[in-house]
Amino acid sequence: MLARTPAPDLEARGVRFIRASLDDAAAVRAACRGIGTVFHVAAKVGVWGRHEDFFRANVLGTRALLTGCREQGVARVVHTSTPSVVYNGRDLAGADESLPLTTACPSPYPLTKAIAEAEVLAANSPGLRTVALRPHLIWGVGDPHLVPRILARARSGRLRIVGHGRNRVDMVHVDNAADAHLAAEQALAKCHLIGDTLPAAGRAYFITNDEPVVLWDWVNGLLAALGEQPVTTHVSLAAASAVGAICEAAWRVLPLQGEPPMTRFIAAELAKDHWFSLAAARRDLGYVPRVSMAEGTAALVASLRSAAKSA
Repeated sequence: MLARTPAPDLEARGVRFIRASLDDAAAVRAACRGIGTVFHVAAKVGVWGRHEDFFRANVLGTRALLTGCREQGVARVVHTSTPSVVYNGRDLAGADESLPLTTACPSPYPLTKAIAEAEVLAANSPGLRTVALRPHLIWGVGDPHLVPRILARARSGRLRIVGHGRNRVDMVHVDNAADAHLAAEQALAKCHLIGDTLPAAGRAYFITNDEPVVLWDWVNGLLAALGEQPVTTHVSLAAASAVGAICEAAWRVLPLQGEPPMTRFIAAELAKDHWFSLAAARRDLGYVPRVSMAEGTAALVASLRSAAKSA
């Protein structure tokens, strides 16, 4: 495992850890030596920041990884992409992989991830099989990002329903996301075993629980299960987008820390449909979600309740 931050829990299980950044070409090349499959899950994630920082991590880092894989004879690369690479500012309801990659987005994350995904898939060859997965809103017990952010904003009274509040979104439980990565690796391995190009090689796949939820119903259901107050205040998408544009301008010119409380990209993501067809992943990867939304949510609530009692 190559990463910038140590992972003692994984090291305790016997995982060899290499502390380095993806832009360290020599370290990446050395880490690829003797490896059959690389799971490329590293990225600079966020809705705000300098484009050059995202480009360096997500594009240049991916290029360094692909170079290292070629030089060291790595057979397979499973790249973790994101559904936001097809951002177009519109509702995405039952969307499939025929959507074009975004070239115009008010956030550098989708833009740079789209470039990285395209380059990973273009690198597919008989010597290096590649595939890109697009897991949407990964969550589950131990989630350090999505759910804690929702809870923090709700508890501080800063969470608002953007738009009509009936938009549907896909999510994916972390166990299902892991299963999808292993299924993708197995699909690529078959290409080498039979000496043929199977559909998975050089393609991208949406990965979800295949159970779209009404976003704000799910959020309020989670809050209710934890004894928290529901989110009831609405703000229009137009108003949220205007606030986002103002915040972005302020964060560009003033020495403000952290991410803006609202951006145009966040406003669109909170208000619009984002759910996707799982047909291609089922067909080509044999991916079937193992943990349902109900099962995963129940386990998450139990974990959060337990943590609250012991705090």
